[in-house]
Amino acid sequence: PGRLYAGAYPGDPDAKIMEKKLAALLDCGICRVVNLMEAREVDHNGRHFLEYSEKLTSLALQRGVEACMVRFPIKDVSIPSMALMKDILDAIDANIAQGKPTYVHCWGGKGRTGTVVGCYLARHGIALGNEALRMIEWLRQYDPKSGEPSPETREQRHMVVTWKKGE
Repeated sequence: PGRLYAGAYPGDPDAKIMEKKLAALLDCGICRVVNLMEAREVDHNGRHFLEYSEKLTSLALQRGVEACMVRFPIKDVSIPSMALMKDILDAIDANIAQGKPTYVHCWGGKGRTGTVVGCYLARHGIALGNEALRMIEWLRQYDPKSGEPSPETREQRHMVVTWKKGE
């Protein structure tokens, strides 16, 4: 509890809003960010998402802490390979084992993020199969977008439901 966080892209085209979002992550003690977005991903209007890793690092340094972002790109509304998912989960586990709270995100914080969270729950035997999907729904109950499914696609939900403990 309190070591793995998940949600939406913490950047913003408005520098002040981006800074507030990143400061909020740091205020929660988050010092590692796992970014599931592609490096040149674009929004529905074809605009590229702004990089935030340098701002995250500089805000952390101003507070006397270390923070960094690592990217594991997954195409929007799809799933990673089994090998990539294991790499993502290994990175999260390593961060948590080192006492470094971790924030996982994609663009909207539902599809790719929900898939990773569901597989994390299964890997650790916290919730397996459909129970993992129910737990994600419960964890998101206060999210303004809680009425939208997470994971988003049938393929993403299948990956969660079939992920095994220890994988």
